[in-house]
Amino acid sequence: MANFYCEYCGAKYSSVSSLTSGSCPKHPNGPNKGKHKLYEGSEKSQYTCKYCGAKYSSISSLTSGSCPKHPSGPNKGKHAPAL
Repeated sequence: MANFYCEYCGAKYSSVSSLTSGSCPKHPNGPNKGKHKLYEGSEKSQYTCKYCGAKYSSISSLTSGSCPKHPSGPNKGKHAPAL
């Protein structure tokens, strides 16, 4: 059975519909001010930040850290998973 992950927080769901129906605590507009966003990449043993190249073992650990090369400015946004 496939797993589906949120690009913003790394939450795991068994279906796309259940993922996209929930509010995301790490949404870019603010905590719970938007829905989870489907991560469209495949499951991996390591996830890489698309801005700085940092590597983490899960999307949730990746997205919990501030990114020094975020487009909004150094440490003004979280790491984001590359596909």
